[in-house]
Amino acid sequence: MNLRIKKLDIFILRQFGLLFVGTFFICQFVLMMQFLWRYVDELIGKGLSLEVMAQFFWYMGLMLVPQALPLAILLSSLITFGNLGESSELTAIKAAGISLMQTFRSLIVVTIVICLCSFYFQNNIGPQANMKLTQLLVSMKQKSPELEIPEGVFYDGIPNCNIYVQKKDMKTGHLYGIMIYRMTQSYEDAAIILADSGMLQSTADKKHLLLSLWQGEWFENMQSQQFAGSAAVPYRRETFITKQIILDFDAGFNMADAAMLSNNAKGKSLDQINHAIDSITHVNDSLGSVFYDEAKRSYYAMPHLSKADSARAVKRGRTPAYNIDKRWERLKVDQKRQIVTDALGNVQNQVSELDFKSMLTKDNEWIIRMHYIEAINKFTLAFQCLIFFFIGASLGAIIRKGGLGVPVIVSVLVFIVYYILDNSGYRMARIGDWSVWFGKLLAPATLTPVAIFVTYKAYNDSMVFNADLWVSMFRRLLGLRTKRHIVAKEVIITQPHYEQACATLRDISHDITAYAQKHNLISPPNIINVFFRYQPDHEIARINALLEQTIDDLANTRDMQVLHLINQYPILSVKAHTRPFERKWLNILMAIVAPLGLFLYIRMWRYRLRLLHDLRAIRENTQRLTSYIEKNIKSKT
Repeated sequence: MNLRIKKLDIFILRQFGLLFVGTFFICQFVLMMQFLWRYVDELIGKGLSLEVMAQFFWYMGLMLVPQALPLAILLSSLITFGNLGESSELTAIKAAGISLMQTFRSLIVVTIVICLCSFYFQNNIGPQANMKLTQLLVSMKQKSPELEIPEGVFYDGIPNCNIYVQKKDMKTGHLYGIMIYRMTQSYEDAAIILADSGMLQSTADKKHLLLSLWQGEWFENMQSQQFAGSAAVPYRRETFITKQIILDFDAGFNMADAAMLSNNAKGKSLDQINHAIDSITHVNDSLGSVFYDEAKRSYYAMPHLSKADSARAVKRGRTPAYNIDKRWERLKVDQKRQIVTDALGNVQNQVSELDFKSMLTKDNEWIIRMHYIEAINKFTLAFQCLIFFFIGASLGAIIRKGGLGVPVIVSVLVFIVYYILDNSGYRMARIGDWSVWFGKLLAPATLTPVAIFVTYKAYNDSMVFNADLWVSMFRRLLGLRTKRHIVAKEVIITQPHYEQACATLRDISHDITAYAQKHNLISPPNIINVFFRYQPDHEIARINALLEQTIDDLANTRDMQVLHLINQYPILSVKAHTRPFERKWLNILMAIVAPLGLFLYIRMWRYRLRLLHDLRAIRENTQRLTSYIEKNIKSKT
């Protein structure tokens, strides 16, 4: 038994390993393409060398490895056990007395090893790759800003300017056929500059652009620049041979980017994150102490009040004889106005100071939250591999569909659910609306019970994911049904009883006519009788049983016309037109829950109308069938 289990483990590991390698590279490629689209504008038209591009793709691939591992495990485990189930190998394994958990055993060990490798990768290799990638992106923003300007299209990447370039030389950096719209206060004050050629270069501080133009003209509207007493000059026109213009342009590396590089939590290991949190917390505590001392030293005293009055105002709880309102009434109007003005000024100064202090503390709190999020993310991404394995392997054992069809669809659905929960929790934790641990643990805490549930169902061979079962349930809920399909039998043991069948069908036709007249099916059902005072109604169930028994008897015929006519009988819903549920308390509950009760009421009315149509069809088809039997079959017998 032990040898057989070891061979089985090797067999399953071989199946899983080949699929895992293939799906990992597929998932890695998809994630890299998704990431690349975010920064495609930073790469195109920059004249970057192959070495820089290779570094960009290398570090990007390293950074995305921990995200590709869980998705690859989910897809490969689902395909592996889907293939085993589809080829009946999983059934043979269970028939040999090997439980599903024993089948999972080897892959559980492999998945745990992958989880540990994922954590090590995130803690040691991933942060360095993320930092290198961030530095590359910042460098790309500073690389040749003139190369960002496309040919034949207006470019608005430079503030207050729209630049059109007819042609540009990638080697020399020269621009040809230049048209520039410079905006000042409004579109009416725009300056239009035309030049045959030019060159755009960054200044040394990377804060401005030097635009050198040759052989051109400058048109500018001067109406908004007129001064009192000056002559009216509508616009200015200047022809130049060479001209240099300084344009405001931040090439991308500013103080915010420098802070991002130093406070980038994704570029730090767990030890570095803990050290950074301690340092930033210490800075926050120091700022809080300084702000508290400043608040204590602040002295808010009312003008025109003596020190004794101020002391009595502070101790007014112990000196009820002092009344500040009376003291206020004794002041002159000018003194009151001055006091109010000074108080408003003090309040505005304090508000401005508090806004500045809150900006400092909020920035530090945001950085601390990002560090906590990244620390938790290192564990959740590793644990995600284990969750996805149990979900994928269990669903594969239940669905039993291999290949890349159903497994890919199921994997994408599971990943989308996890991604939505994880991304929502991340965003809410980042802005501080949720606590960090709640936001980052929302997705694992939601899918862990799902993994346990599907594993339990797979272990017990549950039919909860049987597609036919769910299709049948939704068909009943929506009132959909299939047509009757009876085919001729090759071997007939018992001949139909035509006379008895005709008599039974006539009785059924008479009964359904009486039922339709009594219950007035075309009218809406009585709400009180439906939800609160339901009376049992089994007449249609009795009629349907007789009808199906007669049809089964006539299905033994060799006459094709009889088979065609019995296939015209509709399949009746025997209870849907009477009440929503069998139990009375459920009907009362549905009446209280108004939207759902209204849906069930309209659904039941629809079933009554459909039953009326079916009863008419049964009566008409019965007349045709009995007439045909009496004319063609009884005469032969």
